[in-house]
Amino acid sequence: MISANQITGLILAGGRAQRMGGIDKGLIPFHGNALIESAINRLKNQVGHILINANRNITHYSVYGYPVIRDEAPDFSGPLAGFSAGLKACKTPYLLTAPCDSPLLPLDLGSKLAEELESGNYQLVYASTKEFNSKVWKQPVFCLMRSDIADSLDTFLRKGDLKIDHWFNGLHTSTVIFEHAQAFANVNTPEELKQLEDLIK
Repeated sequence: MISANQITGLILAGGRAQRMGGIDKGLIPFHGNALIESAINRLKNQVGHILINANRNITHYSVYGYPVIRDEAPDFSGPLAGFSAGLKACKTPYLLTAPCDSPLLPLDLGSKLAEELESGNYQLVYASTKEFNSKVWKQPVFCLMRSDIADSLDTFLRKGDLKIDHWFNGLHTSTVIFEHAQAFANVNTPEELKQLEDLIK
């Protein structure tokens, strides 16, 4: 059985946040605290270690006491660049990823993904949600992967492809469907930020 101590949590805070006007989303106030603090608080008991992937405001993120790692390329290449940086810095057998702007992420994310990963000896397991219309949506930035797939990701990125689904297609993967889609709600616009704050009230 995979224990929390075998998992490193990677919080992705390296994006441009263009729909938020370019503001660093992880540092946006959310109920009086930086948005990333919610992600840290919900992830910290699910993992043995935490890494923060950020490409700006490094000093601000360092305040939380966790290693802050940058993408290798300075061009905001998306979540796969963050995954790559996280895998290189990971010192445990497994890496659990989550974005900085989903303050309601499930408290059982790691345990459910770990159970599925072990059940089929998968390389990577990602979250999915079922919406009201019964349609299943992938939530690929919420995933648990074996840290030994770092070479696979490097090879993929060298081809110039940055699409997360394309990389997943080359791996032995599975998914876990979570019932509460709102747990994966993220902040892309000021309107979504207000909606999430109102929801938690």
